Amino acid sequence: MSTLTDFTPTSRIVRDDIVPARAPWSAIVRRGHVLTIVDLHGNQAVDFLLYDAADTTRRYSAADTIQAQGNVFLTTGSVLRDNEYRPLMTIVEDTCGRHDTLGGACSKESNILRYGHHTAHQHACVENFLIEGTRWGLGKRDLVSNINWFMNVPIEPDGTLGIVYGISAPGLRVSLRAETDVLVLVSNCPQINDPCNGFDPTPIRMTVTAPSDR
Repeated sequence: MSTLTDFTPTSRIVRDDIVPARAPWSAIVRRGHVLTIVDLHGNQAVDFLLYDAADTTRRYSAADTIQAQGNVFLTTGSVLRDNEYRPLMTIVEDTCGRHDTLGGACSKESNILRYGHHTAHQHACVENFLIEGTRWGLGKRDLVSNINWFMNVPIEPDGTLGIVYGISAPGLRVSLRAETDVLVLVSNCPQINDPCNGFDPTPIRMTVTAPSDR
């Protein structure tokens, strides 16, 4: 298990939800609070978007996050930065070890392109983001490159990306501390055409905790 030394597990639960397979989820996570995502059954990709709660034009930037840490994969100590290079959240605990920044979110359009017209009826992560985003006044123009927690996207020697079976297992988790008040959007990925979910989407657990009063 990889943990930052300043992460204190003593805390009170603010929110604790089981997100069904294929479903969206969202929440405001206050500064100093910790969001923990648990892969309940293993090999479940969790698509994730992040915004400054006070100004959603400031949102997660894959390019700035990757450039700042010099690594395309996320793990303990990674700082999720916005498009103004400011920190939004920091990974303070990670029992999986690697998470994807490049694979993007599935959509009906990409499913048709990759897997054929028979997938046109299938629900996808972009649709989840749009459904949940409307609750916060966000639309299609507000969707940016996302994080895929627990998703295994290796980079091949020729630079191509592969989407393969995950390295996660039941009960593995990642915890993120909010560095400012943030809005989190999640799509518990419904993809059934490639191994990112082991061809069988499953529920996840989302818990928000606050530091205990001293």
